Amino acid sequence: MLDNKEGTKVPEVDFKVQESNQWMSWGYKQLFAGKRVILFSLPGAYTPTCSSTHLPRYNELAELFAKENISDIYCLSVNDTFVMNAWKETQGAKNITFLPDGNGEFSSAMGMLVDKENIGFGKRSWRYSMVVNDGVIEKMFIEADIPGDPFDVSDADTMLNYLAPSAKEAPKVSLFTKPGCAHCVRAKQLLEDHNLSYEEIELGKNGLSYSSLSAVTGKNTTPQVYIDGVNIGGADELDKWLKD
Repeated sequence: MLDNKEGTKVPEVDFKVQESNQWMSWGYKQLFAGKRVILFSLPGAYTPTCSSTHLPRYNELAELFAKENISDIYCLSVNDTFVMNAWKETQGAKNITFLPDGNGEFSSAMGMLVDKENIGFGKRSWRYSMVVNDGVIEKMFIEADIPGDPFDVSDADTMLNYLAPSAKEAPKVSLFTKPGCAHCVRAKQLLEDHNLSYEEIELGKNGLSYSSLSAVTGKNTTPQVYIDGVNIGGADELDKWLKD
């Protein structure tokens, strides 16, 4: 059984991080002292559930968390700083601070370091999330101690429901773009002017082509803006939608 540590202090561990080709340490005071933060931990960078759901959703809901006096959101994994830096760039997770627990020190001290040698992972963190207030664990959501990789309670929506049950989520915006497209730049600026975060899907990356655009949207021009799953159209249509 993985122990719930609500009411106790988080471990005082230094995280070895490389930024701008310089090694540095992020310690307890910098990360936790005098702040209310969210920390969610997962088995590994680039793994399917972590990349498709766990991390992106925390990034999406960052503005709502900030309204609940959350100053930072930390993503922790038993990976080194180079892996975590590359994963952050790949994910475009600008609202998340990545903590590389390369030696598993933090995870071990939390009682969350588990053996995944059967799938070639070695020692990894169990999946959990928590609110830490001035270094003390206020609330903790731990996935059930069962085989596999359960993902039922450490997600961002469960966390939001704890922090703000009546919070209204901002519209989900997806934007198909292509390099050098002036109308795409205009659409992005319109969204930013209205404080709407968006997921950008750029043609030419990750094998996406005009065929992909046509298959998904039924259109052959960019940008194509989707809000809550509904196709709004291009920049002109977006401008009208925002005004309405």
